[in-house]
Amino acid sequence: MRVVLAEDLFLLRDGLVRLLEAYDFEIAAAVESGPELAAALAELEPDVAVVDVRLPPTHTDEGLQCALNARRDRPGLPVLVLSQHVEQLYARELLADGSGGVGYLLKDRVFDAEQFVDAVRRVAAGGTAMDPQVIQQLLSRRAADDQPLGRLTPREREVLELMAQGRTNAAIAAKLVVTERAIAKHTANIFAKLGLEVSDDDNRRVLAVLAYLDHGR
Repeated sequence: MRVVLAEDLFLLRDGLVRLLEAYDFEIAAAVESGPELAAALAELEPDVAVVDVRLPPTHTDEGLQCALNARRDRPGLPVLVLSQHVEQLYARELLADGSGGVGYLLKDRVFDAEQFVDAVRRVAAGGTAMDPQVIQQLLSRRAADDQPLGRLTPREREVLELMAQGRTNAAIAAKLVVTERAIAKHTANIFAKLGLEVSDDDNRRVLAVLAYLDHGR
């Protein structure tokens, strides 16, 4: 699997290269600036891009905008964005086109190699990988005045949070140490209470949940 990596800090960029190569990814390019990223994405057509939000020369959201431009030129290009802090605006921009192949993680997640690599693979496969802290903020913002969320049981809220991160029923079941059948029942209840269409497509249900949580911001 070919990866274009964009990170301006040399030590982190080198560490990410070594980590990804250790898990059999091929690094097509490892760049440090927005212009280099734009050129690499256009010329190399990677399987997935792993991109720091803030890149030279602006050090604002250069990396994110390069990735979004590349997705417009090549719809469905998988992009995993890394950020130092939770910025819900970045998550919303990534999810705006309603398709998969997107992820938003805090850089702290990089230090959990298996979790990070799982996110890269999930995004590359067309799935969605959202940082738990982003989901927690979305849930907290809606919970105070949202009756449907208030009707969820504590277990259903746990399942909802894991679902929104992009986890499959099997992965949620393993995390909570219950059966997949139990998770399927919780999922059906969640969708019913939130007024969302039930879907067996993992990515579609994640996008539906995120759209619900982000509605009315």
